[in-house]
Amino acid sequence: MGKAPLSFRRLCLRRRSKKKLEPPPSPAPPSMGASSAPTAAQNAIAGAVSAATGKGKKKAGGARLWMRFDFTGKSELVECDKSVIIERAGVPARDLRILGPVFSHSSNILAREKAMVVNLEFIKAIVTSQEVLLLDPLRQEVLPFVDQLRQQLPQRTVSNSNGAGPTEAQDNEMQVSTCGQWLPVPEAVEGFQCELPFEFQVLEIALEVVCTYLDSSVAELEKDAYPVLDELARNVSTKNLEHVRSLKSNLTRLLARVQKVRDEIEHLLDDNEDMAHLYLTRRRIQNQQAEALPGPAASNSIVPKASHLRRLSSNRSGSLVSSNLMDDNDVEDLEMLLEAYFMQLDGTRNKILSVREYIDDTEDYVNIQLDNQRNELIQLQLILTIASFAIAANTLIAGIFGMNIPCQLYETDGIFEIFVGSTTTACVLLFLLVLGYARWKKLLGT
Repeated sequence: MGKAPLSFRRLCLRRRSKKKLEPPPSPAPPSMGASSAPTAAQNAIAGAVSAATGKGKKKAGGARLWMRFDFTGKSELVECDKSVIIERAGVPARDLRILGPVFSHSSNILAREKAMVVNLEFIKAIVTSQEVLLLDPLRQEVLPFVDQLRQQLPQRTVSNSNGAGPTEAQDNEMQVSTCGQWLPVPEAVEGFQCELPFEFQVLEIALEVVCTYLDSSVAELEKDAYPVLDELARNVSTKNLEHVRSLKSNLTRLLARVQKVRDEIEHLLDDNEDMAHLYLTRRRIQNQQAEALPGPAASNSIVPKASHLRRLSSNRSGSLVSSNLMDDNDVEDLEMLLEAYFMQLDGTRNKILSVREYIDDTEDYVNIQLDNQRNELIQLQLILTIASFAIAANTLIAGIFGMNIPCQLYETDGIFEIFVGSTTTACVLLFLLVLGYARWKKLLGT
């Protein structure tokens, strides 16, 4: 009998909770006729709102701002997530993590099958043989790199399209004869000997911007360092020491950044295989030729014969494709490019090291000054100690005669002046004697 009311209350609570969880009833379907048009409009608005909401969720989930440059100099801003970039550039997901904020000041130049991942200081880009995808192009540090791309890539396109017809300028390609077939090759191949491929042009611009930024940072550091160090050498104070400490920390961080870029270039220069993998244009052309060749011809040789290469638009382009583009071991162009900027970074590093040596010399000079002052204080303390010893001897004599002991000297007239003068003279002579002994032992300076 006692359990029935309790179970009934529980049942009522369960029913009420179920009623609260039930969704509200949907409105009755509108009648056919005039109300069909407003319903379609409402559905369209709802679809637009849901699409916008989905886009916002997608952006919050990892969409970032990218700028795309193609080899003709055209650019556009797009917002893409990681999956779109991975599908377009053909790079693994770990390379996008390298371009993330965790590795903000790291330096990496990685070669992939169809792209080159460039992470140099603030420049984070994915470069292919025909386009470059730049991450966070609106940052203050990245804007010079964007300006250089806009200035130099159109010049390259205009210089290559001069003298060509409208159809040739529009297609931007030439024909390479390959065993009786015509293979389309990008127009950038022509004149390869006089200019670098697209990916190396982008890499050169990136290295130039980074090196210029580091050089300007070192110049500003030198401009601020030498006056602060000279002021510290003249006046050793807490304020000047704090300025030097801040300067030294900035110098250490800047040296680490320069060293990272320098080490990455040095790593590439030491490995010819890694440099060969960075030739994206050459690899793409080889793949196109391998796909265009028939089966027996492809199995025999990928490189066309010299007689067929004469159908190119110029002899220079024929020698280009037969030598530079087809030789996988030829990394001379990239090696010369990297060596130039390696030497520039090495010079920047030497400037930083010279500033650090100047800081070390100033610190040594300040330490010498402090040691000298400390020695002067020690000498002054020694002199005062000798004087205290002489005065203590005089005080001892005065204390002995100040006792109430019977003595015949107390009854002698005029003995006080003679006694005080003699004891004082003896104390002075004792002081000079000990001081001379200290100088003789070179405990005191001259």
